[in-house]
Amino acid sequence: MAEKRNYSKKPTSPAPIPANEFGKLPPQALELEEAVLGAIMIEKDAYSLISEILKPECFYKVAHQKIFEAIMTLAMQQEPIDMHTVTEQLRKIGTIDEVGGPYYITLLTAKVSSAAHLEYHARIIVQKFLARELIRISSEIQTKAFDDKSDVDDLMQEAEGMLFEVSQRNLKKDVTQINPVIEEAIHRMQLAAEKQGASGVPSGFHSLDKITSGWQKSDLIIIAARPAMGKTAFVLSMAKNMGVDYNTPVVIFSLEMSNVQLVNRLIMNVCELDGEKIKNGQLDKEEWNKLDKDIKELIDAPIYIDDTPSLSIFELRSKARRLVKEHKVQCLIVDYLQLMNASGMSFGSREQEVSMISRSLKGLAKELDIPIIALSQLNRGVEGRSGLDGKRPQLSDLRESGALEQDADMVCFIHRPEYYHLTEDAQGNSLIGIAEIIVAKHRNGATGDVHLKFKNVYAKFLNKDDFDKDDNQFSSGYQTISSKMNDAGANFYGDGSLISPSNPLQEIGRNDETPF
Repeated sequence: MAEKRNYSKKPTSPAPIPANEFGKLPPQALELEEAVLGAIMIEKDAYSLISEILKPECFYKVAHQKIFEAIMTLAMQQEPIDMHTVTEQLRKIGTIDEVGGPYYITLLTAKVSSAAHLEYHARIIVQKFLARELIRISSEIQTKAFDDKSDVDDLMQEAEGMLFEVSQRNLKKDVTQINPVIEEAIHRMQLAAEKQGASGVPSGFHSLDKITSGWQKSDLIIIAARPAMGKTAFVLSMAKNMGVDYNTPVVIFSLEMSNVQLVNRLIMNVCELDGEKIKNGQLDKEEWNKLDKDIKELIDAPIYIDDTPSLSIFELRSKARRLVKEHKVQCLIVDYLQLMNASGMSFGSREQEVSMISRSLKGLAKELDIPIIALSQLNRGVEGRSGLDGKRPQLSDLRESGALEQDADMVCFIHRPEYYHLTEDAQGNSLIGIAEIIVAKHRNGATGDVHLKFKNVYAKFLNKDDFDKDDNQFSSGYQTISSKMNDAGANFYGDGSLISPSNPLQEIGRNDETPF
């Protein structure tokens, strides 16, 4: 008889569950924290190596935070940092027992023998801290996202602001030895020589480019004016010159006007058509033909437009990085600065917020190594002054923040005396149709005034020596440039030829038959 077999399985004990299967510890590196603190207390110059890398909040263990705070206090007081001085400092502020007593301080120094790899260990601690910050932010946002009372748009701005703060903490750059910097400087000089002095991005306005040598990389340029002076028209004329005439990729972030309105302005500029006719479409046959012919200049031009309203500095930074990487954008224009916001961050006043935005724009210009041109409003101080000189803008007229003047590498004002019914200058010259570009601050060069023509009907700025079909002639003017190194200044005609200081009619390197 066949033997019965038992196919039932014996109960088996479950496999052991890993300790972290149902829970996760925050990113941390306690052993490295101990090693770094110990190394600082045994090596004389160890703290100076990591003082710019670590902050107390970077440490995961609270005791380590308090110990590092004591070390920072000793360093600020220029006291020696060792096991005894740190213990005494902790005892003085009453936290010695909270960190584990003198025994724990002794234990930290006993665990290390040197400060080797100190910077590397410190950077790992910072990375762990940033990871914890990202977890904290995502957790806060997740909690608020589940709350039906939370406004999603406000929540997104808050998330952007918090992420921006974390990213700013991690923007560190190491010291560079001078040799590669010299090579880069010489390379830029060679490029400038090839471009006949324009080392930066040319604006297309020759007299202005003589002062600036083109808009320089990593510079923040503030262009300010009162309303109706033509700020947007000026930067659109520049964008047209850059994109169409020089094939230089440029992006315009317009917080005030829609992309269609901006393109209509560009069409007015390029095709020289009346803005009202473009708006209502009442063009005659000749004007339609002119539009069809001239619009080809704008088609395929490397001009990019972003009309996101209430743009935050965090969004701008993300978009600018992508545009520089994907489209090789060489100049960024913001129209205008006061309409930007630092979303998700709390400030005591609007002035503090504008200050933060201007600092961030300067940091972004350095990071991307491109010029950033930001338009700005002026306060009403100009309106309260009288006379030809009284209506000229001053640096003190910059609206909402003195930080704009401080952070900017260059500050330019747009001034049209005609707007204030001032039609003649002190010498009796006509100011009708004349726009004055005042370079009031130039960190790396000369200041001065440049005169351009302004065609209001086309919202267009031109060089004074550009052919004007309305006048049917070439007109020319001169500009005065004052330098930090030479206050005497020098005069140039609109075509760039130098006027002799002793005799204004005697020109250097200029054909006598050339009209002026």
